Amino acid sequence: MVKVKSLYKRFGKFEALKGIDLQLEKGAVTAVLGPNGSGKTTLIKSILGLVVPTSGEIYVKGESVRNNWNYRRFIGYMPQSAVFPENLTLKELINMLIDIRKEGYNPNIKEEFVEHFKLDRYMDKKLKTLSGGTKQKVSALITFMFDPEIYFLDEPTVGLDPISSSFLKDKIRQQVERDRLVVLTSHIMSEVEEVADYIVFLLEGQIHVKGKVKEIIESSGEKNLERAIAKLMEKGYDA
Repeated sequence: MVKVKSLYKRFGKFEALKGIDLQLEKGAVTAVLGPNGSGKTTLIKSILGLVVPTSGEIYVKGESVRNNWNYRRFIGYMPQSAVFPENLTLKELINMLIDIRKEGYNPNIKEEFVEHFKLDRYMDKKLKTLSGGTKQKVSALITFMFDPEIYFLDEPTVGLDPISSSFLKDKIRQQVERDRLVVLTSHIMSEVEEVADYIVFLLEGQIHVKGKVKEIIESSGEKNLERAIAKLMEKGYDA
């Protein structure tokens, strides 16, 4: 569904991506992991069209994204820290986005998220007055209510209470059953182990580890993903 071929990105003399080859298939959750500066944000933003690669190709649903913005209608993006028009109310923001995007809007999904996140009480409040956790809930609502085929979720549970976090993780896993592609980043390895099917671990702009979560843990001989990743990196494991 998403294919990256020989992708390079330079910022001056700094090489953020060094020849990334990657294929992401629908019906799975893939976690893109790596330390700060590893290139994961650059990779995701390149796929989203927010960063222009130095060279290489990116395909979404078989079509090149070069000089093509139509593919974005298939994608829902949840940034780690969403920025909203501060003087709008939550209700105004939702109505504005529905009016702009239209395609894919699912009122049932919207109502489900509003109910579980208890967002009714904030509908008439200015966005600038909302807490960080509530803004994260709003970001999730906006991402899911347009029912995209592809999800990019950057640290999706940051700032959420345990009940809201569990609800969102359930929604992420449900997309697999619906044959969607979910790509997420997270620094919480227990969360990745819980929701992800595959891992792509970047280090210094290159893919250092990739494979199925269960296979990576089993091959390492460790009990959990965090220790497995550490051990595989020490051994120079390359799946």
